[in-house]
Amino acid sequence: MQAPQHNDLPSLSVRRPVLVLVVNLLVILAGLAALIAAEVRELPNVDRPVVSVRVDFPGASPETMDAEVISLLEGAVARVSGIDRIRSASEENNGRIHVEFRPGVDLDSAAADVREAISQVARRLPDRVEQVVVVKADDDAQAVVSLAVQSNSLTEENLTRIVEKDIVPMLVSIDGVADVQLSGTRQRVLRVSLDPMRLTSYGLSVSDVAIALRQAPFDVPAGSFRSAEQQLIVRADATAVDADEVADIIIRDTVRVGDVASVYFGPEDAESLSRLNGRPVLGLNVLRQANSNTIEISDGIMATVDRINERFDNLEILVTDDQALFIRNSVTQVLITLGLSMAIVVATIWLFMGSLRATLVPGIAIPVSLIGVIAAIWLFGFSINILTLLALVLATGLVVDDAIVVLENIQRQSVEGMKPRAAAVIGTRQVFFAVVATTAVLVSVFVPISFLGGTTGLLFREFGIVLASAVIISSFVALSLVPAAAARLVKAGTRSHLPKSITNLGVAIANGYRRSLSVVLDHPWVTVAAALLFAGGAGLAYKSLDQELVPPEDRGTLRILASGPDGVGLGYMDRQTLQVEELLQPLLDSGEARGVYSVVGNWDPNRSFVSVPLADWGQRERSQQEISDDLRGRLAAIPGARVFVWGGNSLNLRRWGSGLRVALLGNDYDEIFEAAKQYAEAIEERVPELTRPRISFDPTQPQLSVEIDRRRAADLGVDFQGLAATLRAMIDGDELIDLNIDDEA
Repeated sequence: MQAPQHNDLPSLSVRRPVLVLVVNLLVILAGLAALIAAEVRELPNVDRPVVSVRVDFPGASPETMDAEVISLLEGAVARVSGIDRIRSASEENNGRIHVEFRPGVDLDSAAADVREAISQVARRLPDRVEQVVVVKADDDAQAVVSLAVQSNSLTEENLTRIVEKDIVPMLVSIDGVADVQLSGTRQRVLRVSLDPMRLTSYGLSVSDVAIALRQAPFDVPAGSFRSAEQQLIVRADATAVDADEVADIIIRDTVRVGDVASVYFGPEDAESLSRLNGRPVLGLNVLRQANSNTIEISDGIMATVDRINERFDNLEILVTDDQALFIRNSVTQVLITLGLSMAIVVATIWLFMGSLRATLVPGIAIPVSLIGVIAAIWLFGFSINILTLLALVLATGLVVDDAIVVLENIQRQSVEGMKPRAAAVIGTRQVFFAVVATTAVLVSVFVPISFLGGTTGLLFREFGIVLASAVIISSFVALSLVPAAAARLVKAGTRSHLPKSITNLGVAIANGYRRSLSVVLDHPWVTVAAALLFAGGAGLAYKSLDQELVPPEDRGTLRILASGPDGVGLGYMDRQTLQVEELLQPLLDSGEARGVYSVVGNWDPNRSFVSVPLADWGQRERSQQEISDDLRGRLAAIPGARVFVWGGNSLNLRRWGSGLRVALLGNDYDEIFEAAKQYAEAIEERVPELTRPRISFDPTQPQLSVEIDRRRAADLGVDFQGLAATLRAMIDGDELIDLNIDDEA
């Protein structure tokens, strides 16, 4: 009588090996296709949707900026739905608002909502407020790529014009780029330097000159003449576009602008300075949008830089910093670790199995399972990053467990004399539910990791799901491909072919384990007590360990921030920055650093930033942390500046050298400032782990107050608008108009 055929997975795999092979090949093809399509990044996407609002108000004090501009914009933005937190900063001439939305909010929609909210209150802003800029990124964020533009033949004005008109638009058009910040630029301007004595002698005021100058770009569309045959456009043009024409503009009667002022072209006053290894350059910092891919942005920028260098032979663009270098290196190192782990696992299996043919079975199962996981990564919308690759490294040991369990039982049946096909079917059936149960337990352990809250949950969501997917795929491979391969690779009665010494060692270990197992079973309470003792010791050790979200990293770049007293000018901070560069020169001489890139005054005149890209990790003996510790004491000794050194990390935490940020709330800035000083002193006294606390509110900015007597101004016939125009023009200069010269403003 013929035995009934079972249609379970093990018997189907042995009877239909081609079907099983095709299914597993489909898993491999899906993984390879996903490998091409999946994006590569450093970490899972943990960026919260962030929108920054930047506004310039020339001549405004921080108090005026806060009261008349930032408070109004902040109130309008606060009505946008989905906001998690808002913080703002008001400084001289400018202010910034940082809007962070809750996870899951669409960044494009959020930015559009912020723009709409600002447009509703735009008419209530002071007239001299320049354009309000909304950027889909943190305006204070670290640049993903920093570039330096230098030229031996172009002047600063011409180089600035090329950068602003040609280079910046090409960079901004790259997918994922939010903004390009410039430093060291000096535009070409037409200066009209008034002589107060001449103005007085002609009985003119600054307002009179300003009114005349506003007529310089006179280009009026006057309409058109129409006839049955043609249409003729009429254009009234009296535009003055060069210094002589502007100097000939009539102010009153026969008095010209040139009679009371000097008119000439020249570079605008420097608002920031940039240097690369001591040489003046123009700096470009590329900011990425939240939720964008750093590697893709870097690839796009590198290709664009190559095109620009080929297009312009009178300038050169150099890459001073590229965050993608560290990311690529990290991913490469994890891939090398993954390959080593697979090799070690296969070698270990061969050592214990003693048969090369038997070792081939799990050797095939491992890559099939891991490649299939990449398909799961793409299906879930994840990325190939350090954590998902680390999950694959960990999964290498897990996916092979199922294959080893099935293969070992098949080999045991074969050694006992069973035919290969029968051994494959029966051996797999005997451990079928054990494999399924193990898979279910592991999935139940890894999946909850994905539901952790906060940044930690966002980080490990992909890690947990990838591990669970690897275990599920490996169980399918172990119950289908392994028996099909074992039925043809594992011969009946196959025994170990290892040297006798290794076999004897294995037997000795097995005998020792057997004896220890007998002792443990004879004294169960001792075993339980020892387990509890180890568990208690682990709990005590856990409490004594330091806890942090990310460990110190060597990203190959040092960052230095120097700040001087409020009220100092660009020249003062430039001298302080030169001292910083002198202390960094030994790093360049020793080859530990590849360059020194300095930016002075890009945010405030009393701040400077220095970036030091270090040599490749294999070309220096000291780590980034060791170099930083060596510099910290010497930089702190620079008089007249507070200098901070840090190295950055994957999550961009502790930026600007800070570790913990606390906000004090209140209704009066002076009271909050006094409380903040007391709090900072208490931190230094009671918390030795925290050093050099900084207070963001600083009322020490020197100011010269001009108190106007309204009654006397009225008696003298002085209007306030004219007075304001005179003060602006004579103290800080006043920008009046844009001239269109050769189709360029």
